[in-house]
Amino acid sequence: MAIIFAGCSTENTDEPLASVGEKVLYRSKVDEILPKGISAEDSISMSNNYIDKWIKQELLIQKADENLSIDQKDLREELEEYRNSLIIYKYKNELIKQRMDTIVTNQQIEEFYNNNPSNFNLNYSIVKATFVMIPGDLADPELVKSLVADTSPEGLDELRDYCGQYAKRVNISADEWISFQMLEKNFPNKVEDDETFLTQQKLYEMNDSNYYYIVSIHDYKLTNDLAPIEFVRNNIKNLILNQRKIKFLKEIEENIYTEGVRKKKFRIYDTKTN
Repeated sequence: MAIIFAGCSTENTDEPLASVGEKVLYRSKVDEILPKGISAEDSISMSNNYIDKWIKQELLIQKADENLSIDQKDLREELEEYRNSLIIYKYKNELIKQRMDTIVTNQQIEEFYNNNPSNFNLNYSIVKATFVMIPGDLADPELVKSLVADTSPEGLDELRDYCGQYAKRVNISADEWISFQMLEKNFPNKVEDDETFLTQQKLYEMNDSNYYYIVSIHDYKLTNDLAPIEFVRNNIKNLILNQRKIKFLKEIEENIYTEGVRKKKFRIYDTKTN
């Protein structure tokens, strides 16, 4: 059960709030987890939750301590391995931040894309499209169609102004590739076959009892098509950086080993018997 108490103590003493066996939870520890400016009600709720979790954890630790053997509770080896792994991890990350080249040029991205086309086949259809959903009693289909057809910067601004006044929902992606499935979620009816829908025509009008819908497909790529480079640019950058990171860390390990050999920092013992 949670221990409900009022806000932070104004006294200098660090009062105990809970105990399990000889372990004691003090107010200062609970105060550390409370955000600044929190209300008294939220402070009590968060504090009580923390106290409950602390009690349950300490009881579990106590029960484990009572039931595990001395050998099972000897964690020195595991702790040493964890400490070593953590130190190495932090050291490598620091080296990466300080010394690894993280600049990826457009030329490098294009070369990677051109040299690995099979890596960038699409798993789903993508489109450049404009979608508008307008209440049926406000819709002027001919006007909307003319606005949607103009993909110039001025035309898109005019469409946005119109949609700001009348549209219930809009997605203007005339210059940006998006997942067709994400766009389709806005349709009144599910599309059974992406390829048929996308290849049949460029402009679709739909209606239900409340809304008029219009979808203009400016461009599309189907599942298994080669993804446009702009759609996978960030993925390629991450791939290049990951490969660079693997190579960099391998070189670091080799350099440290070479230094160890040169400075005779280690010795391998001959364990062969005569």
